[in-house]
Formats: sequence, structure tokens, C-alpha cells
Amino acid sequence: MTRTTRTTRGSGEAVPTQILYVHFHDLVDEQLYLHLLALLAEFTPLVQALPPDAALADVTGSLRYFGTDAVALAERIRARTGGLYGLRSTIGVAANPMLARMVAVDGPPSAVRELPDDLDAVAAFLAHKSAAALHGVGPATARTLSSYGLDSVGRIAAAPLGTLQRILGAAAGRRLYDAARGLDPTPVVPAAPARSIRVEHDFPQDELDRDRQRAVLLALTDRLGLRLRAEEQATGALTLTVRYVDRSTTTRTRALREASAHTPTLTSLAYELHDRLGLQRARVRSFALRADRLIPAELASRQLLFDPADERDRRIEDAVDRARRKFGPTAIRPAAAPPHAA
Repeated sequence: MTRTTRTTRGSGEAVPTQILYVHFHDLVDEQLYLHLLALLAEFTPLVQALPPDAALADVTGSLRYFGTDAVALAERIRARTGGLYGLRSTIGVAANPMLARMVAVDGPPSAVRELPDDLDAVAAFLAHKSAAALHGVGPATARTLSSYGLDSVGRIAAAPLGTLQRILGAAAGRRLYDAARGLDPTPVVPAAPARSIRVEHDFPQDELDRDRQRAVLLALTDRLGLRLRAEEQATGALTLTVRYVDRSTTTRTRALREASAHTPTLTSLAYELHDRLGLQRARVRSFALRADRLIPAELASRQLLFDPADERDRRIEDAVDRARRKFGPTAIRPAAAPPHAA
């Protein structure tokens, strides 16, 4: 593993890269999230939004200005977050985004955790993590690796590059080979959050049953469609995030052929994302569904299907929306959706 360094402007001195992964707990207000991003920007211009409740910050060039180290700067950010907004936050400090994410979730919430930029420390930290703990490794890939005896990051790191490439393909094998050694060349790219709408559901216990998972997805797309239509918006893509019992996550995004706020269209795409994840034996703790690439509904094109059933569904949807505006959003819900998720 090689050390990531950067030459600071005006000094000519190479210093280790320092990345913060900041997770704001119990954050549900989109406007407050924007204020928190602005707070981070007071410490570094290199802030990358990770909606709905996290961000990456590259503080490498800020340490000399503030006259402190990355951990002390993270503690200052955490204190400001709590003092100004009453929010808890957890911050991971490491040499790259992947390691900062992993160290942030490696323990109870509300803390600053550092992974030293040291070969032995990184190897020891990663060795006993499950394969799924690596960012980008979903349940299907983890099962494939496990079938070859590669069920921990330490075992993956010990495998030859050629072996991983034969199992996963050339590009994916190389990425996994590097990740198992703590390497992540991904830069922090300053970016504000794109306009989106997000709904989520926490299961009361680990959920393995596919039908119950699908019922919750139905309830989520129903809520999402209702919000989109109420705000006169249409979405061009859906993002499904699945959180597992070990707190790891998998995220998949898929675009719609044309922007829509029609609930059956959203449900069909959500089911497709669910199928692609292959969650046969995965212990799921929560689903989050996000509508991305929002545009005004009046700008969304709609293909004419000349389908009486489609026209009937849209008329029913309009009637249901009117009833919900009058009697409340829970007055009518999909029959297959569980009441607690609707």
C-alpha cells in the first residue's frame, strides 16, 4: 500500500492526505442539511455532499491554517454541529474516503474516530472485516467471494490479483484488490446535493422475507409518488439503499425511460432494483428510496400508450390524491402495504 500525499501550496512540503467522513445523526430536514454543509465549508472548500445525512471533507490543506491536526479539527466540527444545531455526529478520519467511511461506522455513534495513515494499522483494521464491509461490495459479490473462501478482507488481501480478476472480472478484481489493501484513489469532489426526495423504512427486526420486503417497497413508492405529485415534480431516476444488520449498505440507481410521478411506474422500477440486488439470505434492517433528477411535472414528457388500463389507473390515482389531501395521507393506502410502512 502506498501513502497518499499532497504538496501544499506555497510550502513545497508533501503532507499526508486527511479526509473526514461526517455522518449527522437523526437528520431529516433538507434545509438543515444545507446549513451543515455550509458549516463544513467554513473549514475547507473541498466538501462533497452525500445526501441525505453525510458528507466528505478533505482538510489536508486546512490544517496549517487552523494550526491543528485532523482529529482536533473534527472535534471542533462535531462541537459546532452540536452547539449550533443540537445534532449528534460521528466523524471518521483517515487517508482516503473509503477508510474514513469504514472507521466512522466502526463503533457506537457520536464520536471522532481516527485510522492512522500507517501500513500496519490499516492492515490490522481491515484484516477481520467482512468482505461486505468494503464500500461497493454487495451481498451477491460477498456470496461469490465467500464461495471461494474469501470471506474476510484479510483473506482477500492475501489473494493474488489474478485470482480476484478471474472471479470478478478484470476491472472489478483490480478495484477489490486495491480496496482490500486500504487504497482508494477517489478524490473529494466539491458538490452540493442534487435536488431529491427521500423516503425510508426501518424494519422492526432483521427482515429476510422477500414478500414483506416488496410490501414495504410498495408503501415507499406510494409515499414517494404522493409527494412528487403534491409538489408537481417528476423524477428521472430512483435510488434504492439497503442497510444490513452489520450496518453496511448497498446502493443501486436506475433511470426511468421518461420522468414520472406515477406510482405504478415507480413501484415497477423499485421492484427491478430489488431483484437486481439478489437479497435471498440477506438480513435487511432498512430500505431508503430516493427520487433523483427532479424536474417540474409540466416539463415531463409522457408517451401515449392508448391503454385503457393505464388511463384508468391514472384517474384512480388522481381520485386517491384528492381524498388524501382532504382526509390525510393515511386515509387510503395500497392493500398489500403494511400499515406501519404506509
